[in-house]
Parts: sequence; C-alpha cells; structure tokens
Amino acid sequence: MNGLANIAVAGLFLGGLGSTLAAVLAFANRRLYVYEDPRIDELEQLLPRTNCGACGTPGCRAFAERLVDSRIAPAECTVCTAEERQTIADYLGIAVGEAEKRIAYLACAGGRNVARNRAHYEGLASCRAADVVAGGDKGCVWGCLGLGDCEDVCGYDAIRMNTHGLPVVDAGRCTACGDCVDICPKHLFSIQPVSHRLWIACANLEASDAAIANCAVICDGCGRCALDSPEGLIEIRNNLAVIDYRKNGLASRIAIERCPTGAIVWLDDKRGAVRGAAAKRILRKEPLPQD
Repeated sequence: MNGLANIAVAGLFLGGLGSTLAAVLAFANRRLYVYEDPRIDELEQLLPRTNCGACGTPGCRAFAERLVDSRIAPAECTVCTAEERQTIADYLGIAVGEAEKRIAYLACAGGRNVARNRAHYEGLASCRAADVVAGGDKGCVWGCLGLGDCEDVCGYDAIRMNTHGLPVVDAGRCTACGDCVDICPKHLFSIQPVSHRLWIACANLEASDAAIANCAVICDGCGRCALDSPEGLIEIRNNLAVIDYRKNGLASRIAIERCPTGAIVWLDDKRGAVRGAAAKRILRKEPLPQD
C-alpha cells in the first residue's frame, strides 16, 4: 500500500506542478504579448520571399513590417513586378511610390582579347579558388578572373559570361540583390543607380608601363577625364580616376572623349558602354598569348 500511496502522491505533485507552470506560462503570455499587425503575414505572402536584401532590409518579412509602418514604399522591392507592387499598394491603400532602379556595375573591361595572363591556372573553376593561388593568373592583379562565380551565384539569371571571359549584366533582370558584389574576390562589382551613366571600367591602381602592357583598356591615370570634366566631378586617386557621384548632375560624355584606353565609359541604354573618340579600337577577337 505504501508503494501505491507514494505513486499517488507523486502523481498529484507532478499534476499540481504542471498546472502551476501552465498557469504561469499563460499569465506570462498575456502580460508579455506583443501585438503584431496581421497585415504583415498577408504582405509577406505577396512579396517574392527571396530575402535578397536589395531593398535594404534583412528580408521580405522585415520589408513587410516597414510597409505597414509606412517606412518604405512598395516600389522599393526591386524583385516584384510592376503589377505585384501595385497589388501591394492597393492592399495597403497607398501609392506605389518611386524608387530609382539600381543594377550591378563591373569595374573591369579586361577580357581575354585585351588583357594578358601571366600564368596558366589549373584547378577548381572558381574565381575565389584561383584568387587564393597568388591572386589568380591575370597579369593585372585587380582584373576580373573570368571564371564565373558571379554568374553561378546570381539567382535571377542576370549575369552571363561573354566570349572574352567577362561577366555581362542584364539590366532588365538585375534586382540589385548584391550577391555578385559579395562573391567577387576582386571586389569589382558595385550596386549603382542607373542614373550613374559615367563609369570607370577599371580598378587598376598601378600606373606603369608594365601595367599598361598587361591590359589595353586599363586606366593609366593620365587625368584627361578630370581635366575635361566640371571641377570636382572626377579626380585621380592612387593612379585611378574616381567619380564623385554627389555631382552626378554635372556628368556628361565630354569626360570620355580624350581617354586613350577607353577605361572611362558612358553607359547608354541601347548601345551599352560607349567609349570616347580617342580610345583605340578593339579589333582582336582571339585571346592574347600568355606571357
């Protein structure tokens, strides 16, 4: 009997403890409950749920929270289509808003037909892997390695490798998610508003005959673009032309006209990267011989 009595006491104790803890949890849930607008869940379902971060938030749910708080406009989701953004705006009873389109720009034009390799790389077909081996095989240590990590990581099929081993960004597909920025070991990609028409397609910091011999489209730091542009728009910093986009309203094609290599370009919607009149024509289609 003592055994049965002990079991009964233990059962009553555990039952009472469970009931007490349940009451404490219920009380804490009521006291600590934080109201969440049910529209957040609805908006999250309307968003692409890719959590790409192109809008500047950690993900689609955070974007939905800011929508509800009127801290962001539907237009700032670059992955949604125009119709999807309008649906979100209609759901909230607000205007779609405006947001300038941004896309990924590449600071290199040194494809295999104009840039030399200093070695032959054999190994994992990855820019990051090649970069670990003495910075890769390219003569210009700042140049694109051309193994397509950016193409592989792009979830929107917005990047393709051209015949000269350079990534080409499809402006219509690019959502400015920044994955290509993160994966490039040479840090050649950056996210730019499409209004930034003037662009330095080079990252070289070495002004020397050897550097120029490695790539025909290198920025040699000559300074002609800075001299021809409105004061302060372009400066030569560490042998490389740098554009002050705070003065983007002053930008014009005059800056590209005397560039001898075509390293500074004007980005045209239809013609792509336009080089100046003084730039040498690129006729070669085959890869340059390895040094």
